[in-house]
Amino acid sequence: MKPTFFDNLLQYDWNEIANRIRNATDMSVTTAISNASNNTALTDDDIIALLSPAAAHHLEELATISRAKTQRRFGKNIQLYIPLYLSNYCTNSCTYCGFSGKNKINRKALTDAEILQEVNAIKEMGYEHILLVTGESTKHAGVDYLLNAINLIKPYFACISAEIQPLDTADYAKLIDAGLNAVYVYQETYNKNNYTIYHPAGKKSDFAYRLATPERLGDAGIYKIGSGALLGLENWQVEGFFLAQHLRFLIKHYWRSKYSISFPRIRPQVGGFEPKYPVSDKELAQLIWALRLFDEDVEISLTTRENATFRNNMLSLGITSMSAGSKTEPGGYATQHNRLEQWSINDSRSPIELVSEINKQNYSALWKDWDKFFVV
Repeated sequence: MKPTFFDNLLQYDWNEIANRIRNATDMSVTTAISNASNNTALTDDDIIALLSPAAAHHLEELATISRAKTQRRFGKNIQLYIPLYLSNYCTNSCTYCGFSGKNKINRKALTDAEILQEVNAIKEMGYEHILLVTGESTKHAGVDYLLNAINLIKPYFACISAEIQPLDTADYAKLIDAGLNAVYVYQETYNKNNYTIYHPAGKKSDFAYRLATPERLGDAGIYKIGSGALLGLENWQVEGFFLAQHLRFLIKHYWRSKYSISFPRIRPQVGGFEPKYPVSDKELAQLIWALRLFDEDVEISLTTRENATFRNNMLSLGITSMSAGSKTEPGGYATQHNRLEQWSINDSRSPIELVSEINKQNYSALWKDWDKFFVV
């Protein structure tokens, strides 16, 4: 029988991993740092050590190694992308999301004309890499709707990514054939026992189906797979451990695809959900550096959920891609309103302002996907 990450996940106990992280020693951190510096593959114990409270005393070392590994693989470059929200219809009831079906908000799916209006506004900003985003509603933003949207926009962009409802392998294959380059799907939390607390209804409540989404993407032959956890729901350190395990599994079994990870923190939204486990800037930085030391080839994105100061500080320390000028509601670029947004933007700088900061730090902004330019 074909191995699955779900089977892999069942081999670990969430609370046991939490205890191991909490009790990691300074010596184990030193060993993990040494292994990372020498490009030795990190063990479970190494990952646990780098995510531990003990590692918080070694952040400068982690940052230095993260910078070196990132520059060695990606150079001094930051890839730019922007989300295009096509629809906010959703049949799920996620407790933390402004698009949740239980929230009384105005719903909208963009028409062809409205999609092209958004495209024109986005192209004026200079973007070549676009991320299509929808709520999870087969009726309003199903495969046919997505195929039509891809066909509409592909003459205008060098790279098309999507953050959409999980699909079956055959449906992903259709989208890939139409021109889709990458799909980002976040497990939100790897805590199987608590998953339904945050996803009480809708297709998203099926933990195993969502967990297997990257595997279906790999089977469909997608160019790039993006994953991550939503920080604030559960213990960020344990989430980081399972994200590393997930990445390791996918690379082993779907080595033809490239990989990207992101660490979104919960932002204010309709519904007023408050994070159960708030994550500080210092903790988020540690998580990013731990995953960079774990894998120097993975792309790491930092979105406009984070404030400008934090993004500026992290720009040269492990990040490879950023968005700017983002809107999180359908029609937000052409109409400039915030009545339908999924979550509140934290960094409102324009692309020009972000590029200025990138250049100020002696980095270069890439407007297309990495392999459209070069392989470092």
